[in-house]
Amino acid sequence: MNGFIAEYYLWFKALHIVSVIAWMAGLLYLPRLFVYHADAEIGSEKSETFKVMERRLLRAIMNPAAAATFVFGAMMLWALSPGVWSEGWIYLKLFCIAGLAISHEVMAKAQRRFAADANDKTARYYRVLNEVPTVLMLILVIAVVVKPF
Repeated sequence: MNGFIAEYYLWFKALHIVSVIAWMAGLLYLPRLFVYHADAEIGSEKSETFKVMERRLLRAIMNPAAAATFVFGAMMLWALSPGVWSEGWIYLKLFCIAGLAISHEVMAKAQRRFAADANDKTARYYRVLNEVPTVLMLILVIAVVVKPF
């Protein structure tokens, strides 16, 4: 393990966990806002309020939290012993992280569509979208904690 990483590993781990919590909060809350926004009349006060809430959540919380998650996660990944790459759980974790990143991008695109009053998805679509990060998070946590393979 690199000396710098080893010395500050627990700090990186703590900051990674905090970043993940903030990112997951956004990934779970933003699609709920979309559910209600999809049913709001375009141009209404309600719709305009949702636009502000969605933009702020994405830009002020989700984007910085995702970036911090990746930075601190990469530092922790660098600290892993080479033997970990022969274990299946790490690949499942990386697959789930990719899924979360894709979910984030799908939500960012949806936010831009709502901001332009061009949403073409139903509230039901956003209810389903809301479940994706939950399932990925469940698999990811089990993979990391239980290391089933």
